[in-house]
Amino acid sequence: MPHLPIFRVAVAGDSMEPTLCDGEWWLALRTRRFSAGDIVVIDHPEYVGLLAVKRLVRREATGWWVEGDNPARSRDSRHFGAVADARIRGRLLVRYLPLPRVRPFRD
Repeated sequence: MPHLPIFRVAVAGDSMEPTLCDGEWWLALRTRRFSAGDIVVIDHPEYVGLLAVKRLVRREATGWWVEGDNPARSRDSRHFGAVADARIRGRLLVRYLPLPRVRPFRD
């Protein structure tokens, strides 16, 4: 079965807070087009089989420098260096869970 262009991602942990929160579910797009500032899904360079969600900070000769939005709680390029393009699985598109809270309409 071929890879679908859209895949789902569960956020676990607090390395991307306050932008992303533990327990959120997102849809991501498989693509090879990225820009600094994008939030992406990567194959974690330190842990085989683990995916991680990080922000692309800058392009370097060996790949992308990635960081979590919560530096005190993130293992990122400050620990393992730039991430090769081949390790980037896709870019986050939209959160679909939890659903936004709906406030009742009042006159």
